[in-house]
Amino acid sequence: MSDISIILIEDHDLTRMGLRAALQSHGGLRVIGEAANATQGLKLLETTKPDVAVVDIGLPDMDGIELTRKFKRYQAETGQTNTKILILTMDHTEDAVLAAFAAGADSYYMKETSINKLTEAIQATYAGNSWIDPAIANVVLKKMRLGLPGETVTSDKPKTVKIEALSTEYEQVLETYPLTQRELEILELIVDGCSNGQIAEKLYITVGTVKTHVRNILNKLCADDRTQAAVRALRSGLVG
Repeated sequence: MSDISIILIEDHDLTRMGLRAALQSHGGLRVIGEAANATQGLKLLETTKPDVAVVDIGLPDMDGIELTRKFKRYQAETGQTNTKILILTMDHTEDAVLAAFAAGADSYYMKETSINKLTEAIQATYAGNSWIDPAIANVVLKKMRLGLPGETVTSDKPKTVKIEALSTEYEQVLETYPLTQRELEILELIVDGCSNGQIAEKLYITVGTVKTHVRNILNKLCADDRTQAAVRALRSGLVG
């Protein structure tokens, strides 16, 4: 199996050097290029076609979100969709997180997280999965809930959430079987790291009921596990 090729787009020289040294020390990862600003970074992305680009959100000439948006547009126009974008930042505010994923970022990594977690994030991103800090996932899931159309609590009709902007096969499933409000509550608790027992305690339901809801969530989101389900749900809620 060949190494995962990586480029670093980070304006702080010491940070970039430290990242390069740390990543190069891990087997299976290879840094093939670096850029100190977005303009250089875009050119590097187009010419080197790395597996994963680690992009700082706070670049001097253009922020990492706009760079991501432009590169994703370039990918759509050229059909060269192999490169994944991992946003690197210390900003976990709601606006920044939502903007990054709306722009097409594949993963969102907090700078204060360990280098081992960064290698894990890169590997997951390369494999086609989104890597996201649980605190950030919680921000987005809460945003999804706040953005739901208003319905009266006394309504006889169960409250449901229609998930937008998913791949066609997921959309077809969710159009027929949308997530219920209860399932979204459980999904949020899953993101918070709660076990089935803890979820049952918080929501005053049985563990068996929780397991049924979790199974339904995975089926509706065509997800293999809890993490994949949460990521798909929060990503799909960004495009209205």
